[in-house]
Amino acid sequence: MIDLKNLEIWFITGSQHLYGEETLKQVAEHSQEIVNGMNASKQIPFPVVLKPTVKTPEEITAAIKEVNASANCIGIITWMHTFSPAKMWINGLKILQKPLLHLHTQFNRNIPWNSIDMDFMNLNQSAHGDREFGFMVSRLRMERKVVVGYWQDEDTLKSIETWSRAAAGWHDWQGAKFLRLGDNMRYVAVTDGDKVEAEYKFGFSVNTYGIGDLVAVINSISDADVNRLIEEYEDSYVLADALQKKGKQRKSLKDAARIELGLKTFMEANNFKGFTDTFEDLHGMLQLPGIAAQRLMNEGYGFAGEGDWKTVALVRAMKVMAHGLKGGNSFMEDYTYHFEKGNEMVLGSHMLEICPSIANKKPSCEIHPLGIGGKADPVRLVFDVNGGAALNASIIDMGNRFRMLVNTVEAVKPKHKLPKLPVARVLWKPMPDMKTGCAAWIYAGGAHHTCYSQNLTSEHLEDFAAMANIEFVLINKNTNLYSLKNELRWSEAYYK
Repeated sequence: MIDLKNLEIWFITGSQHLYGEETLKQVAEHSQEIVNGMNASKQIPFPVVLKPTVKTPEEITAAIKEVNASANCIGIITWMHTFSPAKMWINGLKILQKPLLHLHTQFNRNIPWNSIDMDFMNLNQSAHGDREFGFMVSRLRMERKVVVGYWQDEDTLKSIETWSRAAAGWHDWQGAKFLRLGDNMRYVAVTDGDKVEAEYKFGFSVNTYGIGDLVAVINSISDADVNRLIEEYEDSYVLADALQKKGKQRKSLKDAARIELGLKTFMEANNFKGFTDTFEDLHGMLQLPGIAAQRLMNEGYGFAGEGDWKTVALVRAMKVMAHGLKGGNSFMEDYTYHFEKGNEMVLGSHMLEICPSIANKKPSCEIHPLGIGGKADPVRLVFDVNGGAALNASIIDMGNRFRMLVNTVEAVKPKHKLPKLPVARVLWKPMPDMKTGCAAWIYAGGAHHTCYSQNLTSEHLEDFAAMANIEFVLINKNTNLYSLKNELRWSEAYYK
């Protein structure tokens, strides 16, 4: 469901004709060696493609037009090997529509103390050539990522990898379609927002379809297809006794499988990359999608409950960013607290829909009453989640701008069984501590819905927010409330 095979990053080196053909030949050779080294390292998940050295305003503008027109190019890395007068870059930068990473490096690691001469100095001018270029990007008020370091160093390549994953998520949003089944949960504020502004700002569209449109597709699914999917359930999960072949609620498992197939068919037919539903609008459906939402998320679809289309899109983007990494990403909700002195924790969960990509072992497939929604008991996957570093991310609509909020957390391996809680769940400790982390989240207006990630860092999401040109607020081990409240006040002034 997530296909990144054809994506590329383009490497554009800046110079000028002042230095002569021999120097420009060396610039091209050095650029090619850097690109070859990046690709050979396997650190960056997408091929880096070297483009011809740009030396004039016309060449720069033509190169950027090619970037914008390419369906496979997800962003560009720029590097000024020599001095490249930045007025040449104005028209090209003005029309750039893809993410930009400015690599501040140089071809040689060390100064050749015994042999350095003016020929060497004229060739290796990144130390001030990149400053000239950097001024122009700042002068044009353009968002970009600046990576400083030797191009072979692991931390330099790691920063480029992080940016490239964010660029893939941004690329995936452009033209994406997300499905809203029914409307927002009644009277709820934070899950709603301005879908027109979001399409303008983010590139994806959100449109509502009547639940009857989906039900018609669900009812068209054949028994043979349902039986094949149930065999997959049996191979993949530990089925509760009631859902076994002769179990008294076997029919509910068939109903759940039919819903999953119907949802997937509906989304594939309309090219959706994610969906949201609400238990307040299930007319014609036998049960709320539980295992269906969980498994579709696990395939790479975005999902969020109760009409929360912003979190649907964020879950999808984070799954794209993390594709190929160990660990998972899931729709999440801060559900209830553990206020034991010195061991404060959050219990994260949702009614049904937590992605099994974050499960600590083979999930159990169970059926239990839901208690709300007025429908049949839904089938769902139940599991715990391992401990370790993680984060929660949320996008909220502040009226005059969108804000991305991230809280780094430390997940806690469960020490107690929860025999009467029939949902997937995870425990975590917010950074820097429970009181500060939760208060900071509330001061910043953070939503109760998030995307929980085991494999992305705050840097991935900071890069992504920069590409979207939206506000980014980070709550981590260094956060204190005095500074955070001032940051929020300054942001408010900035965006006014």
